[in-house]
Amino acid sequence: MSHHFQLPLDAAGIQKLLPHRYPFLLVDRVVELEADKRILAYKNVTQNEPFFTGHFPGKPIMPGVLIIEALAQAGGLLTQLSHDGQTAGRMFYMVKVDNARFKKMVVPGDRLDLEVRLKRLIRNMALYEGVASVDGAEVASAEVLCAEDRS
Repeated sequence: MSHHFQLPLDAAGIQKLLPHRYPFLLVDRVVELEADKRILAYKNVTQNEPFFTGHFPGKPIMPGVLIIEALAQAGGLLTQLSHDGQTAGRMFYMVKVDNARFKKMVVPGDRLDLEVRLKRLIRNMALYEGVASVDGAEVASAEVLCAEDRS
């Protein structure tokens, strides 16, 4: 069953590929793709994010761990789109995060740009290198190792 996804890929297209749903789907659009190499996606960060209620009252800041999660989800989309959605709906889990760095805070009104490169494929695992930025300035980066659930 071939999908032949078209870019830009919108939220409905993303939901066909990732199992995540509200409030944990953290990618809104995919704008660029080089199959098996890199992806550029983004998340619009709004006042309405449920995590802002408690992080922190009166000073909304996107949690760093969720920026890493957004990068991992973009990595999952890179893998899915590179195989034309053949692995759609399969579960991939984060098994390791390395070299996570946080440089600037992400706040309501920011567009979080997610650029992820595939560094290596090892059996059922993928090693991604991700950089998140806002207005061209890097806000966070990490290497994320994800494994496909084969259970």
